[in-house]
Amino acid sequence: MNKSTLALAVAVGVLAQQASAAGFIEDSKATLSTRTFYINTDNRDADTKAAKAPSKIEETGQGFQLNFASGFTQGTVGFGIDAIGQYGVKLDSSPEKHGNPTGTASGGTVFPSQGNEAVNDFASLGLTGKVKVSQTVLKIGTLQPNNPVIKYNDGRMLAQTFTGGELVSNEIKDLTLTAGQINEAKGRNSSNDEGLSIAGANAGSNYDAGKFSNKFYYGGADYKITKDLTASYYYGELKDFYSQNFLGLVHNWSIGPGVLKSDLRYYRSRDNGSNGSDKSYFTTGYYPDNAPLSATTKGKVDNNLYSYLALYSVEGHTFGAGYQYSNGESDFPWLNQGDGSSNSTITDMQIQKFARAGERTWQARYAYDFAKVGVPGLTAGIIYLRGSNIDTAGKVGSAQTLTGGYGSSEWERDLTLAYVVPQGPLKNLGVAWKNAMWRNDIPGQRDQDENRVIVSYSIPLL
Repeated sequence: MNKSTLALAVAVGVLAQQASAAGFIEDSKATLSTRTFYINTDNRDADTKAAKAPSKIEETGQGFQLNFASGFTQGTVGFGIDAIGQYGVKLDSSPEKHGNPTGTASGGTVFPSQGNEAVNDFASLGLTGKVKVSQTVLKIGTLQPNNPVIKYNDGRMLAQTFTGGELVSNEIKDLTLTAGQINEAKGRNSSNDEGLSIAGANAGSNYDAGKFSNKFYYGGADYKITKDLTASYYYGELKDFYSQNFLGLVHNWSIGPGVLKSDLRYYRSRDNGSNGSDKSYFTTGYYPDNAPLSATTKGKVDNNLYSYLALYSVEGHTFGAGYQYSNGESDFPWLNQGDGSSNSTITDMQIQKFARAGERTWQARYAYDFAKVGVPGLTAGIIYLRGSNIDTAGKVGSAQTLTGGYGSSEWERDLTLAYVVPQGPLKNLGVAWKNAMWRNDIPGQRDQDENRVIVSYSIPLL
C-alpha cells in the first residue's frame, strides 16, 4: 500500500466516526463546472521548415469537473477529505485533426489516443486526505500545486493533476511556509498517472521511450515584509534531472489614481543526478561554447533566468511591460511530461514559453475591464512578446549572423476577449475567445496560428 492510499484509508476511517462533527459538513464546498472547449491550431510553412507536426489540428470536447472540499472535524487535530472528478466527451475530432498522426504519443491536443484517433470519452477521480493542526494543513493524495517551481496546467478541456503530499503552514504572522513531494502527474488529456520528466528526456510524450522520475521535492517561503511588499524563496528538485532555486519580490505602489505592481524574479537551475552524465536524461536546448556548428545538441541543465514585469492599473485599464533574460548553456527547465505543461515565468503564453537558451525577451501588455463603463463581466486583453539572441547549434546566439542580427528570434501576439454573466439566472456562464500568432526563424520550428473558444459554467452545489 503506497503512502497516498494509506493516508486516505486513515482519513476515511476517522471521518466515518466524525462526519457529523461540526465544521466537517458546515464548511464543506462542492462545485460542478462544465467547459465546452474548441481549439484550432494551424501549423504553417511546412514547405520551408521541418514538418514535425500536422498542418492543422482541430478538436472540440465537453468537459465536466466536480470539486468537493470538506471542512475539518473538531478537536486539536482536524481531519477532512477533498475530491476532484473529471469527465471529458469528444464532440468533434478525426485522425487527420487529432494531432497524433503516427499513434505513438499518449494523446493528441485535447483527448487521449487510441492508435491515431481520439477516444470517445475519458475520466479520472482524485482523492485527497487532509489533516489540520492549528494553522498548518497537510494534504496527501491528488494535488494541484501552483507556486514558482511547480504549476499545474489548466489550458485545455480538463485540468492537470499531481499525486503526492503538501504541507502549508501559517503559524507565523505574515509568513507562509510550503513543502511538498510529487510522485506522479496526470496530464490534461489523460486518465493515467505517469512519471515526471523534462523536455528532451520525455521523448515527446512517447512514454515508453522516455526517462522519468518519481520524486519532485519542493519547498519555500512567502514573507509579507509590509502590506505592499512580499519576498519569496522556493526550491525545487526533480530527482535525476535538475535542481532549481527561485527568488522573487512583488511590490504594489500607489501612484496617482492607480497602482503599479512590480514583479521581480530569478531562477537558478542546474543538473541533478543522471542528467549530468547520462545522455538519455539530457534536456533539449543545450548549447555549450565548444559545440560544432552542425550539432543537434542535448545535454545537462544549466540555466539562469532573470525577469521583471511591471503592471500599472487605473480606472479599468492595465498597462504592462516586461523583460526576461535566459542565460546559460541550456533552455530553462520545468516539469514537462510532454503532454502539456505550465511554468511560472512571466513569458508562459498561449503557444510558447520564451525561455530558450540565450533568449532575451521584452513584452508589452494591455487589458481593460468594461465594468468601468457599465458592462461588468466583459474583459479584453492583448500581449505582445519578442525574443531574440536565441542560441541554436553552434551557439550562434552569441555571434552576429549574416543578416545583421544575433541568434534566432521569435514573437507571439495573444488576444483575449471574455464575458462572464455577473448575476441573474445565468450567473457564472462564461464565453471566451483566445487568438494567438507565433512567428520564428528557429531551425526546424514551424510558425503557428491558434484559436480557442471556451464556454464555461459553474454551479455551486454546497
